[in-house]
Amino acid sequence: MAEIKSHEFDRFAEKGADLYKIFVIYGPDRGLVSERASLLAKKTGVSPDDPFSMLKLDISDLHGDPGRLLDEVNSLGLFGGSKLVWLRGAANEKYLLDAIQMLADGPAPENILIVEAGDLKKGAGLRKVAEPARTIAVIPCYADDVKALNSLIDTELGAENLRISSDARQRLLELLGGDRVASRNEIRKLALYCRGQGTVEEAHVDEIIGDASSVSADEAVDAILSGDLPGLNRALQKVVSSKTPVFLVLQSCLKQFQLLDVMRSEMDDKKLQPGQVMMTLGRHIHFKRKPIIERALRTWNAPAIARETERLQAAVLMSRQRQVLEPSIALHTLMAITLQSSR
Repeated sequence: MAEIKSHEFDRFAEKGADLYKIFVIYGPDRGLVSERASLLAKKTGVSPDDPFSMLKLDISDLHGDPGRLLDEVNSLGLFGGSKLVWLRGAANEKYLLDAIQMLADGPAPENILIVEAGDLKKGAGLRKVAEPARTIAVIPCYADDVKALNSLIDTELGAENLRISSDARQRLLELLGGDRVASRNEIRKLALYCRGQGTVEEAHVDEIIGDASSVSADEAVDAILSGDLPGLNRALQKVVSSKTPVFLVLQSCLKQFQLLDVMRSEMDDKKLQPGQVMMTLGRHIHFKRKPIIERALRTWNAPAIARETERLQAAVLMSRQRQVLEPSIALHTLMAITLQSSR
């Protein structure tokens, strides 16, 4: 089993990636999945601009041609040398599992394969096939902890020769997490804003990033969990009028659904009631919000929570990649989840 832990990845990318031809990268942090896949793609030395050496596929491209992945991974390059096949959006499709199993059982393929997948639970088909295989590097990507976020802050601010005060760091940590690309982009925005000032202060963080929680992010999240579309519209109007980015509500909603996912798993694994889980994992939640969270735990099952978490992660990543569409992406995503909740 070649599972690369989070703290091992940087060293693996530098010194161990050359030993593998197949990489399966998965996890709830889609931004981190994408970032690590891109880094490994660069390490292969394959030019991203060469259509004969780089082939990017979405899982939907294989629906009508399930044998294509094996053909591409084993085909010889037109001009010699290894080709990179980069597959995105993978999950537990049977034809994908069959192809990965055949690659794991056979000799090393001619080309390099990078598979990007979403959040795969323990026992998921793709993990069951890839994890036991010695020829496949499996790289889980979970949301950054405080240590990883601090490292990210130091790296991005250090590139602009900036220091950060302890109060500003704590404030920034409260606003980050959930998605690596989103966190990195927010820190870079802050670094650009503070360029030449030497030290980032707490006021800078509030000025450029803001705090959606102070202008009813919780109100918006509670409306979403309650299926209250008019309530969501009122909360979002407050956010917009305060000139706070709607993205921060999207991020707050993602964190709430990630917590719901953990709490629901605890309920299902230990046969607990919502109130019992709230006493342990929900102690930090404001008492006024606890009835809403309890009700959500009763009405949302684990697959539904996972589905909406995936939707939010995709929206966070898309809003960072296409910032001009950020308000529209956030609005449509939040409304869709609210309507789902109302059902």
